[in-house]
Amino acid sequence: MSLQWMKRRAVARCAIAALLLGLALLAGLAVLSNQSAARTATTVAERQLVSQHWGSANLHIGDEYDVLTDYLQVESESNQMRLTAVIGSAAGDLRWLYAHGGSTDSPRAQALQNTYDGYSYTLRNLVSSDRTIYSAPVEADLAQAAKSATTLRKLAAENVTRNDREISEVLAASKTDGRRLLHAVEVIIAVDLVLVLACAFVLLTYQNSTERQAAENRYRASHDGLTGIANRELLTERVQAEITVADRTGEGVGFFLLDLNRFKEVNDTLGHHAGDLLLQEVARRLAASVRKESLVARLGGDEFAVLLPGVASAEDLVAIGDRVLAGLNGVADLDGVSVDVSASLGAALYPHSSTTAASLLQHADVAMYAAKRGHLGISYYDPEADEHSFERLSVVGELRHAIEVGELELYYQPKVRMSDGRLCGAESLVRWRHPTRGLLTPDKFIPAAEQSGLMNPLTDAVLTAALDQQTRWRADGLTLPIAVNVGAACLLDLGLPARVARLLDRFGADAADLTIEITESAMIADPARATAVLSELRALGIKLSIDDFGTGYSSMSYLQTMPLDELKIDRQFTTKLTTTPSGRAIIGAIIELAHALELDVVVEGVEDQETYAIAQELGCEIAQGYLLSRPLPADDFRTWATDHGADAYMGSQVTAA
Repeated sequence: MSLQWMKRRAVARCAIAALLLGLALLAGLAVLSNQSAARTATTVAERQLVSQHWGSANLHIGDEYDVLTDYLQVESESNQMRLTAVIGSAAGDLRWLYAHGGSTDSPRAQALQNTYDGYSYTLRNLVSSDRTIYSAPVEADLAQAAKSATTLRKLAAENVTRNDREISEVLAASKTDGRRLLHAVEVIIAVDLVLVLACAFVLLTYQNSTERQAAENRYRASHDGLTGIANRELLTERVQAEITVADRTGEGVGFFLLDLNRFKEVNDTLGHHAGDLLLQEVARRLAASVRKESLVARLGGDEFAVLLPGVASAEDLVAIGDRVLAGLNGVADLDGVSVDVSASLGAALYPHSSTTAASLLQHADVAMYAAKRGHLGISYYDPEADEHSFERLSVVGELRHAIEVGELELYYQPKVRMSDGRLCGAESLVRWRHPTRGLLTPDKFIPAAEQSGLMNPLTDAVLTAALDQQTRWRADGLTLPIAVNVGAACLLDLGLPARVARLLDRFGADAADLTIEITESAMIADPARATAVLSELRALGIKLSIDDFGTGYSSMSYLQTMPLDELKIDRQFTTKLTTTPSGRAIIGAIIELAHALELDVVVEGVEDQETYAIAQELGCEIAQGYLLSRPLPADDFRTWATDHGADAYMGSQVTAA
């Protein structure tokens, strides 16, 4: 997680938190404003109600006084009735004010009530007195009534005025508070607006960042991280898109598949950094050698592809391929080290040789491997080569099944000791009884087994069959050494000695009667590992033989370190034994070398008596070839052995291949 991203996230969170706080303050101010307005309205309503009762009391007192004045001026029955009716009319208002006036108006109402009660008493006295007779008490009541009325009206008016003033003060205070709240709201709204803008900016920044990240992710998902060119996913999409366009326009779509030559050597020798630099240089050269509308892609490892829309013919495609290889091949500088760059290129064209996107890629792959095998540089798709590839692919699946169900058979070729011409062993040769193609020799399926990882189960099956047959012969009176040829993959398998030991125990076989033949290619792959496996096999008592000696590159050095018992001279040297002086000299040198290392020598490919005689003269111990016998099925071999008096022979060597 980058520091910049963490800062942006912190800013965004702070802005959002502040905005939420501002909104909360606004909400709080709104609630406070509503509460204040409600309190003000309640207070004003209460004061107005009090003021109304004070005004009503004042009005009643004034009415009483006015009716009294009328009564004093015109003493009539109607005026007397009016006066009697209004006496005490303000008492209800004063009682209400006393009960609801609060701490301020209740005492005032009580004091006024006391004065009003006296005033009402005086009025009743005046109504009940006989005014036709002058008396000092009546005059006193009149004076007192007038005075009390004036006092009562004045007090009532003062309370009305006071309440109106208090209402004005409440309203003024409420207005002041409202202005303050409004100012606070304005400030908070301004702050919130700034925060909203900040949040909007942050959100836009995040959106832009997200869009950029999405674009980068799309680019990374469709492009190779090392070279920056398209990857397999984008290539597949573009191939289908270009084929759709080609179907509409009638143009062709060309496709190249390239595999670098000797790339592994660069990685192993100079390191992966140099390999990466080489891949980047190859991508640059490929992109520079094709048109802009073409697509260059890396499929993985050192495999590249080029999609070329608008190609008219196979000839044009091959010509473009030549130009691509010309631009690609050459010396590249990798951090001061010059390496030679070359590639094998397979070409296919839609719709001429391929009819779908999948077949276009598949056919280019077939053509590329044809170019690599034949060192052709460029190869256009050949349907016949594809049929061979399909045949090899089908062989792998069928061979796996053949091993499981026991379709393999062993043939045996005799080996004869040259000193007395007697049988001393047999080389077992595997055959495949194919259900539709008949009996297949090893060259038809061993390469497929080596490439598909089937050599271990195949070798185990041959070992089992050979030891089983050896046991059967032994029960029939024929005790004969036998051996199995082991490929490179098996020789590098640390579990091989244990499996061989279990098979020897299973069949009760003598380890000295089993010889395992190895090839030089197994030694070259991993000498240390191969030596460890051979040493364990030798410790079991098994004899070891090096097959096809002289056809590899490093036999001399391996002869000094490998725990060997036997050396077999390849037939390509044997055939020259009677035709060239150098052939005789080479075989003589090999025999002397083997004897110096205390190894027995087997000469393969002995097909005539002259070859047999020369090999015997040069000191070979054992001969093998068509002169003696072709490879035979187990029963036929048993008959051949009986005819050659092999029943009495014990303790020689045989090979299985």
